[in-house]
Amino acid sequence: MKKNNPPVEGPDGLVYTARLPLPSATLNWLADLLRGHFKKIGSRWRALPAGKIAGIVLAVLRCDQRPGDLAGGNGIHRTTVTRWVREVVGLLAARAPRLDRALKKIARKGGGVVLLDGSVIRTRRRTGAENRKNYSGKNKCHGLLVTALTDDRGRLLWVSAARPGRTSEITACRHDKLTAHLRAAGLGAIADLGFVGLDDSGPDADPAVITGYKAARNRPLTRGQKLSNKALAAVRAPVEHGFAHLKNWRVLGKVRTDPRWATALVRALLVLTHQEVAR
Repeated sequence: MKKNNPPVEGPDGLVYTARLPLPSATLNWLADLLRGHFKKIGSRWRALPAGKIAGIVLAVLRCDQRPGDLAGGNGIHRTTVTRWVREVVGLLAARAPRLDRALKKIARKGGGVVLLDGSVIRTRRRTGAENRKNYSGKNKCHGLLVTALTDDRGRLLWVSAARPGRTSEITACRHDKLTAHLRAAGLGAIADLGFVGLDDSGPDADPAVITGYKAARNRPLTRGQKLSNKALAAVRAPVEHGFAHLKNWRVLGKVRTDPRWATALVRALLVLTHQEVAR
């Protein structure tokens, strides 16, 4: 005898309304961007209007809502929500500032220094060869390394590509030729002790990256060096606020998608963060 027991919640499930912790200006800006994109590619019909699509995508990015749950509450398929998220992320990532342009913009405004830091974005554990290179021994977790530049007030200027978690911060900066871009723009960067040794200029040249003093087992820090480290720590404190704004997007809490897509995701969230902070 075959039993056909319906689910407790019913065939359609329950739908609830939740508040999205974002300003309406961000939603309207993204909706206008989508309308222009749809007109440009000649997309005459979508299952939902641009404003509704923007709200669904923002719910995924801001609150890390499951696409299946959002699809059930809006009468569409899960793959449709996933496709919209990918489309919007690609559209926003294309608007992210390049390193040289971001530095030149700061130089034109009269800025002299930027703040440099790195952070690991947690990911799910990979299998096979992908597992080892994404493991960060420093943070004791699987993740992807992202470096970022902010101004002296902690406003994000640029984020790098997402690299495997075992990559050191110095290696990532050298891959992006950060010191060469800083010198070309006539700027300097203030960083923590993780970037000691990044600036490979000669002893007579002005350093492009300023770091504190690192103690050794047989060479403790002097009083002057400790005071210098304390002053630099106070100056570079706003960079932590920049990363905090970026990680307010809860989709970065633990990236569950392909890490190769993480670079576009982080750069898209940088553009959205600019819209939210600059309002």
